[in-house]
Amino acid sequence: MLRFLTAGESHGPCLTAILEGMPAGLPLTREAIDRDLARRQVAYGAGGRMKIEKDRVSLTAGVVAGQTTGAPIALTIANRDYQAWQAKSIPPLTVPRPGHADLTGAIKYGYRDLRLALERASARETAARVAVGALCKCLLAEFGITIGSYVTMIGGVSAGDLGHLTYRERFALAEQNDVRCPDVTALEAMHRRIREIMQARDTAGGLFEVVALDVPPGLGSHVQWDRRLSARLLGALASIHAIKGVEIGDAFAHAARPGTEVHDEIFLAEDGSLTRGSNRAGGFEGGITTGQPIVLRAAMKPISTTLNPRRSVDLASGAEAVTVYERSDFSAVPRAAVVGEAMVAFVLADALLEKLGGDSLAEMRPRGAALRQSRLADLPMDNVPWQFAYLLAAAETQP
Repeated sequence: MLRFLTAGESHGPCLTAILEGMPAGLPLTREAIDRDLARRQVAYGAGGRMKIEKDRVSLTAGVVAGQTTGAPIALTIANRDYQAWQAKSIPPLTVPRPGHADLTGAIKYGYRDLRLALERASARETAARVAVGALCKCLLAEFGITIGSYVTMIGGVSAGDLGHLTYRERFALAEQNDVRCPDVTALEAMHRRIREIMQARDTAGGLFEVVALDVPPGLGSHVQWDRRLSARLLGALASIHAIKGVEIGDAFAHAARPGTEVHDEIFLAEDGSLTRGSNRAGGFEGGITTGQPIVLRAAMKPISTTLNPRRSVDLASGAEAVTVYERSDFSAVPRAAVVGEAMVAFVLADALLEKLGGDSLAEMRPRGAALRQSRLADLPMDNVPWQFAYLLAAAETQP
């Protein structure tokens, strides 16, 4: 139903994104998109590029008089750093950097200079994703769905127990500091760890969580592998640069526990709704949303570019060599969390459109209001015995 493409290089004139499938009649403002673009640029330990770029979006198609038309939406974000590069004589890059797409890009496309891989593989591309995700958030908000994120660990320094905070409180607290951690008691330890990493000329990874609230039950499907919404979300987060692991809820911890300590029991409330005493499943059963918060956790490896050179091979001479430093972040976990929000927003908006259908917001609204809920009254059962009565061809008889 919904798809997007991005184009552009890290030091090219601009980034471009085209989002297709957005219904007509959705109110949009540039400010809503620019707000998320600005959030993506804030992080303690960010590199010098963020001091240059002041990302702003231009909507050049598909949005007229502040509303979507149903046509493909075109977005562009200028690269201010292009001014410093457009007339620059660029030295050859022939020593692939471990952890980057330099060597694999050359193998894949036959590049004769590794910068061609660097330019497109750069995480600068995620600015376009954030712009697309901000549009999708606007659609989800029309149906009461909220998406937020926060950081739980940087460089081995973890936040404390957040169980006393609601998700909305975690979102709000994360917006108030430059490591996007809702545990204010962990801020100085995280700052100190990042400073240590910077002094060691190294980089730090970490963990962040993305949570979607008030997602209706029944999105996604169990009937085919590629229709499981849980799988689509896992893949979307794993597509972000430097993300090496993703889980729903506490999936990896649950792998060591017995089933009776993992599965969410079902209760009937006085109002006839079916409730859960926990949300260990992270909002999914059988690849379908339960109506509980969708909780996703992503592990980001340390940024591959380090001030300390790494051993490699000069592809031009075949001689042993060390890498040349390219400007980069020391820690990008807080920024990656905002990109994670965008990818989750895109996948959920696609799933909502798949469920509701409709070419306009006006068509979608009544369908959204009529969705089946997790209520006893919405789930009538025949409660009679039945048989599998498949229509099978009669077995051939042997002469």
